Amino acid sequence: MTIASGPFHVMAKPSGPICNLDCHYCFYLEKEKLYPGTSDWAMKDAVLETFIQQHIEAHQHQSVVSFAWQGGEPTLLGVPFFERVVSLQKQYAGERRVENAIQTNGILIDEDWCRFLSEHRFLVGLSIDGPEALHDRYRRDKGDRSTFAAVMRARDLLVAHKVAFNTLTVVNRANVEYPLEVYRFLREIGSGFIQFIPVVERATEATSADELSLVEPDAEARARVTAWSVDPVGYGVFLTTVFDEWVRHDVGKVFVQQFDVALESWSGMPASLCVFRDTCGGALALEHNGDLYSCDHFVYPQHRLGNITTHAMRDMVDSPQQQAFGQAKRDRLPAECLGCDVRFACHGECPKHRFVQSRDGSHDLNYLCASYKQFFRHIDPHMRFMANELRHERPPANVMRWVAAGDRDLAMRSAGRNDPCPCGSGRKFKRCCGDGPPLSSRP
Repeated sequence: MTIASGPFHVMAKPSGPICNLDCHYCFYLEKEKLYPGTSDWAMKDAVLETFIQQHIEAHQHQSVVSFAWQGGEPTLLGVPFFERVVSLQKQYAGERRVENAIQTNGILIDEDWCRFLSEHRFLVGLSIDGPEALHDRYRRDKGDRSTFAAVMRARDLLVAHKVAFNTLTVVNRANVEYPLEVYRFLREIGSGFIQFIPVVERATEATSADELSLVEPDAEARARVTAWSVDPVGYGVFLTTVFDEWVRHDVGKVFVQQFDVALESWSGMPASLCVFRDTCGGALALEHNGDLYSCDHFVYPQHRLGNITTHAMRDMVDSPQQQAFGQAKRDRLPAECLGCDVRFACHGECPKHRFVQSRDGSHDLNYLCASYKQFFRHIDPHMRFMANELRHERPPANVMRWVAAGDRDLAMRSAGRNDPCPCGSGRKFKRCCGDGPPLSSRP
């Protein structure tokens, strides 16, 4: 096996696309069509052992090896399957520490699951789209029933068993209109780390029964953006509104993935999230039968790299096919992106979303371009301040005092003499801060 040239991430799908929910916006349910005639979707033990062995060997120079389990819904396989996972990891890990993360809709989480997750220190990603009405808009079960109560029950069990969890929220056409309601809800249920995932899907106008209807950007078939996809401008409003709340109250207490990654970019570091790097290709997807694909969002026949039972995973990651896939993200940027002032933070975002016609006539402009321009330009002064704090070994959370001082100055400048004083003293402005020198400007 080739010595690993660098770390990579694999999203393992041990139950394939099989799920106990029927979320309207799910892009993965229809991947069943890639494996016609399959009745048993559970990853076979030989495939599981091969994956764990190869993944650990490919990261032999890393002190920590991370595994990510998703689906479909991985908890359908039951606790015994993941007890086998832990056993195999111990067998092959040697001196290396192994970390596990599992993404779940929460429906099957019970006391047994929580005892296992707690004992083996699994990080749980809990999928929840906001308060009940917003969550249930698209996240329905097979009988088109509400799932909110079951997810909240899972959250309560995780908390009771002290299982570390974060939340994954799909930002869609419905909840994008309620950024503060979504963010405050997630904060209130104890999510200390929040992932917002914008859903953008294109569906073909006509398809045969055995073809995928949700298509990739380069698909030649005519396709339309689905009704549940996030609004291309509204997503920017969503992010900036949440950011304005976060930067005033929650820096250092609540971690929002997009904000953390932005700070990396403003600090001159490469983005830890693949969609904001200049190239990609280091985040792959493994199907239940051992098939390895270029990316979770590119599980299509043309992006199948091979099978881990016949080809070494590291060799497939380093293959010309995968290298070309990753470099195409940079090489196919439209001309208008090359000179964009926020390119350093965006890099065209995910290739999956790049299908809009650009000024040079190509169809490689990101559907969310307007949103990212709005968001990154809006946060620029705050990110500059936080990056400077980091350079001087001071906490970025100092930005909250900086913003508060600016807010007070603005309020003072606009306050009438008989208005309540913006400082909160309860006195009139003219008899409080209006009766002395103005506040200093921001430091």
